[in-house]
Amino acid sequence: MRKILLFAFAVALGGLMMFGSIKYFDFGINQKVISASEDTPVHFTNYAKEDPVNYAPVDFTVAADKTIPAVVHIRSTMSMGGDEYAHQPFDLRRMPDSFRDFFGFPDEDNQGNRPEREAPKRQGTGSGVIISSDGYIVTNNHVVDHADEVLVTLNDRRSYTASVIGVDPSTDVALIKIDEKQLPVIKFANSDEVRVGQWAVAVGNPFSLSSTVTAGIISATSRNINIMQDRTPIESFIQTDAAVNPGNSGGALVNLQGNLIGINTAIASPTGAYSGYAFAVPSNMVNKVVADLKEFGVVQRGFIGALIRDVNNDLAEEEGLSSTMGIYVDSLTANSAAAEAGIEAGDIIVAVDNQKVNSSPELLERIGRHRPGDEVPIRVMRGDKEKDVVVTLKNREGTTKPVTRKAVRNVASVLGAEFETLSIDEARNLDIDGGVKVANLGRGTLARETDMKEGFVITKVNRQNVKTAEQLQKILENEEGGVMIEGKYPGSDKTYYYAFGL
Repeated sequence: MRKILLFAFAVALGGLMMFGSIKYFDFGINQKVISASEDTPVHFTNYAKEDPVNYAPVDFTVAADKTIPAVVHIRSTMSMGGDEYAHQPFDLRRMPDSFRDFFGFPDEDNQGNRPEREAPKRQGTGSGVIISSDGYIVTNNHVVDHADEVLVTLNDRRSYTASVIGVDPSTDVALIKIDEKQLPVIKFANSDEVRVGQWAVAVGNPFSLSSTVTAGIISATSRNINIMQDRTPIESFIQTDAAVNPGNSGGALVNLQGNLIGINTAIASPTGAYSGYAFAVPSNMVNKVVADLKEFGVVQRGFIGALIRDVNNDLAEEEGLSSTMGIYVDSLTANSAAAEAGIEAGDIIVAVDNQKVNSSPELLERIGRHRPGDEVPIRVMRGDKEKDVVVTLKNREGTTKPVTRKAVRNVASVLGAEFETLSIDEARNLDIDGGVKVANLGRGTLARETDMKEGFVITKVNRQNVKTAEQLQKILENEEGGVMIEGKYPGSDKTYYYAFGL
């Protein structure tokens, strides 16, 4: 027991001696304590007083509060076409009245009266964004195109029938209007200032769930996803990982301040529902399209008249280029605006409107913001030297004049098909005088409203004989409403009829 006490006393004495040495000689661990009275700034890591928008904990309530009242629900109703009756016998009673006149109606009574029969309808839903207090609403072309009726429901549940002011298949933007005043609006942001990594908020009506808000980041810009079926599409989408689903089409993509940076248009998905990425038309492009539709009813599209390719490593090696940056001018079209300005095949376009461009989508978007007749500064690399030129854009017809609604109706674009004049031998094999073959059938009116197949030969349109693709174009340019096409398939003696609306 005595030994234990002596050992404990020795340990305590040694500890006291060590502590005394540290205090006397000032060595060991020197820990500084910051008091509240000192000037050293101390902040919690999730808060910064100077700029709450950029540095505070992310808060989407401002964006949601400003956006929700100005996003509407859209329900489009349209007559069903031939798709729904594929593989069924041709029945005149299923046709709209405007088409029955071509054939007569077998169920007429002695007085020529026809039994009333309601045409079958189909409906689609989407979203829209109010952009002016007097009722102008922007949405997607695919939400309202070919609709017989467009019903708009505001966030406060008031409903209106809207009129379609104009559509643009090239960008999938449409402008509609309701008869109302003092509506809440969303302000346009400058989409050129959008940066990868910044927050974005999507507001719309997915699966008809009204006023739904989701958030994510901008994951890419100037994205081309090859979804547009128009002959001259402009795809330079803002890509985001904010959840967007069917029904969000035409809805708003806004920044944290609640200003519009894009119109939600498409999703990348193997299932048809959200799978990680969504795409929006940039607000600067939307603004230009809306202005054109208001003023002219159609979009005024300017062209430089050049066939272009993105520069990559293979092209750089093939053409002996010193860089993989920019857009390669492969060739120039006849009477092109680019050639008149001094651009040559082999040049590399590196800037438009004094802004660098590095991909075809960027170039097409920049040019697409202009109208025919606009003078656009373009910088090219020719060899190792830069050259600045000013290109006066032209319209599709090769002039600088504004175009009308009738002039921009392109049959191939509207119908979603490519047409070829039937050769003499092909006509002889079908035992007809001539016709127009449907050489390629993509997305468009024919695929949507009929069950026509590639290879079909058109012989008549609204009872008029058709023997060339030029005749077909001219006839359909002047048609409004119902159109009846008559023709044959190779190897069949049967006559087929297809009806659709223009």
